[in-house]
Amino acid sequence: MPARVFLSSGDLMADRRFEFARDLQLKGDLVAAADLLLQATELAPDFVSAWFTLGDIREALGEQDAAIAAFRNAHAADRGDRHGASLRLMRLGAEQVSGMPPAYVQTLFDQYAPRFETALVDDLGYRGPAILFKAVLLVRAVAKKPAFFKRAIDLGCGTGLAAAAFASNVDRFIGIDLSPRMIEKARLTGLYAELEVDDMLEGLRSKPETSAELILAADAMVYVADLLPVLAEARRVLVSGGVLAFTAETHDGEGVIVGPGLRYAHSADYVRASVEAAGLKLSRLEDRSARNEDNFPVPGLVVVAAKT
Repeated sequence: MPARVFLSSGDLMADRRFEFARDLQLKGDLVAAADLLLQATELAPDFVSAWFTLGDIREALGEQDAAIAAFRNAHAADRGDRHGASLRLMRLGAEQVSGMPPAYVQTLFDQYAPRFETALVDDLGYRGPAILFKAVLLVRAVAKKPAFFKRAIDLGCGTGLAAAAFASNVDRFIGIDLSPRMIEKARLTGLYAELEVDDMLEGLRSKPETSAELILAADAMVYVADLLPVLAEARRVLVSGGVLAFTAETHDGEGVIVGPGLRYAHSADYVRASVEAAGLKLSRLEDRSARNEDNFPVPGLVVVAAKT
């Protein structure tokens, strides 16, 4: 993933203490790093990057209450939450699981865009588009329908990896992504007839009813806590017989959690219930990992549903 977000305090001395603290953190001297970060926040009480990094260090030291306090200060200092402090609070159990801050997602992927494909494919063994393509082919074969689609929507399109996997089977692609820099990369592929900077739900809401035969979301639902609104809009936009296919990360418990990578993991039962509640027919739900973390497959699901 990209380098950590840094938002200057506006105070040169505070910023320098932050830089020294980050060096100490990287060297493993967490106690000394925390002391410098506290000095930085004394100089600049709203220094969001210092508070966030302090929370990270407190958590690593096993000081959960102190970590929660630091992450709360980070969130208060930046209500847009570009660092994702609210996600850390959810992960620590200090806040209920809720939607991901749009500013965090946009900042994350704007930073990530220059090396997105190299990091995802080479470093993390990303295979989401290939998994989706195979699943859609299998579902259409069972239904004795062709796997060719006139109009498709690629939700969270990134740089265009999913569109590339489906390119020979789709006449016209619309790509939607919250990150302008990702959209710039996707435009260079020439795979999309239209590209839009928007989140997935609002992007779907802007589309006419029955205007797509296929909707894809490869490695995108991991940034959506509540799947139902997106699935319901997908059903509205799909033609009768249209297909929705997406990957998700999963876990053995119930409902939705924030995983170690600060991405949402949805239980299989939750996915089934959400698909049913959206009025879609579940065609395929399979345990498949779309990527690795620390050289191990991340538990995942591939989901194909149809509008009947």
